[in-house]
Formats: sequence, C-alpha cells, structure tokens
Amino acid sequence: MSETAERGTKNWALVEAAKRARESALAPYSSFRVGAALETEDGKVYTGCNIESATYGQTMCAERVATWKAISEGARKFTSVAVVADTESLTPPCGACRQVLWEFCGDVPVILANLRGDVEVIQLSDLFPQPFDARFLKQSDA
Repeated sequence: MSETAERGTKNWALVEAAKRARESALAPYSSFRVGAALETEDGKVYTGCNIESATYGQTMCAERVATWKAISEGARKFTSVAVVADTESLTPPCGACRQVLWEFCGDVPVILANLRGDVEVIQLSDLFPQPFDARFLKQSDA
C-alpha cells in the first residue's frame, strides 16, 4: 500500500468502506464487482456498489450509486472518493462516472485501490482533463 493509504489514515478508512460496499455488488453478467465510497466535507461517508441489468445500458456503476445516495440524503460538498475493484491493475471510474463526479464533487482526489493492496491517489482533473460542465451551458445562445 502507498503511504497515503496506510492503516489508520483517512484514505485507508475510505478504501475499507469501498471494499465493504463492493461485497454488495450485483454483477451476475460480468462478475466485475466494484465498490465506491464518497466522503463529505463533514466526514460522513456514503457508499455504493455496481448493480447490473441484463440490458447493460441500465447498469449503474458504484461511483454513481454512491453519489446519488449522498445527494438524495442532502449531502452537497465532497472531499474525496475511493474506488475498489478486484483487478490486477487499478480501475479508474468510467467516463460517465467521471462526468458525474466532476459535476457534483468537483476536482476531488480519487483513491484507486484493488484487493491486493495496491493504491494510487489521483486528482479527478488528471483523470478528466476537459470536462463538460455548467460553464458551457451558460455560454449557449439558446
């Protein structure tokens, strides 16, 4: 594990919460189970897991489940997100999740981890360097 996720640190606790969330993943088609944990400004943690649908298009990723859960419970300011998958390499959020995280969380640190203990912390802006956001809508002539 990297220094940023050593036992007892804030990042480590967020990774552990994402690992626990991953256990609830419903992935009967891909067997690709992911957990996410999103921390708010006041230290509250919201978790989510991926939930697959036979149509795949209706599948929901762990990061979006955690985000929608937090927002539905009134959270608005976020400080970091952890994403855990059982993969050899670290698995970053998909494009749709990057968009949602950018829009609702801003440029937060994203803690990527796997079950082998590998961890990397990367800013969302490094994963998503040219996001679409409300600035573009305000520039529209419509």
